[in-house]
Amino acid sequence: MGNIVIGIEGLVGTGKTSICRNLIKILSNTILLNGGNLYRAIVYVMMKSGANLESLKSQAKDIDIKTVMDLFKIELRIEDNETKIYMDGKLIEEDELQSKESSIAVSEVGGKANNEALFVFARNLIDTLKMEHNIIVSGRAIMQIYPKTDYHFFVTASLEERARRKSIQYNGEVDIEELTEHIKKRDELQKQAGFYNLSERTISIDLTDCKTVEESTNKLLNYIKIPQESI
Repeated sequence: MGNIVIGIEGLVGTGKTSICRNLIKILSNTILLNGGNLYRAIVYVMMKSGANLESLKSQAKDIDIKTVMDLFKIELRIEDNETKIYMDGKLIEEDELQSKESSIAVSEVGGKANNEALFVFARNLIDTLKMEHNIIVSGRAIMQIYPKTDYHFFVTASLEERARRKSIQYNGEVDIEELTEHIKKRDELQKQAGFYNLSERTISIDLTDCKTVEESTNKLLNYIKIPQESI
């Protein structure tokens, strides 16, 4: 049996990244391809270069995301079994990518920009990596990018629980009501962009009652049949 691809999408704040990182500890010979961080990095560098959100929104349909990626010399590297994002040889720290400003900008631009070339790049990258590894892909539009995904999960949780988890991510430094409104706005933007559309093969899992990352991870593992050599 060959290597497998596991796609994980979901509502904002469900803990997708934590689940993915837990899975690569459990499944041997497995790497995490964090497509969400790649997209965040591309939008992040556009904003750092002087573009404001309103101009990005108004021009989004004319933006070829892969061209921007190449222009700013953004690249993926596999380090510690997951992807790290570099710009012109310098690591972009995850705190920068996960800021509230970057999150909203990605939600605003992602569904409007030209993603075709980026999707081709991602598809070819997954095919290449799959030759030697099992792959967990985290991001949006995974089934569109890679229809051959072996398992596609969409994780959900209540708004209250997602705000609580986001508060932990931000070390309690952001007001919970502000976080709740932030999540609601991103939810609406993601829905408008079609990122919450599910395929007939998608497995939807509610993680509201899970108190730990391990509990959430185990809910997904219940559905996955993995190659014996990866156990």
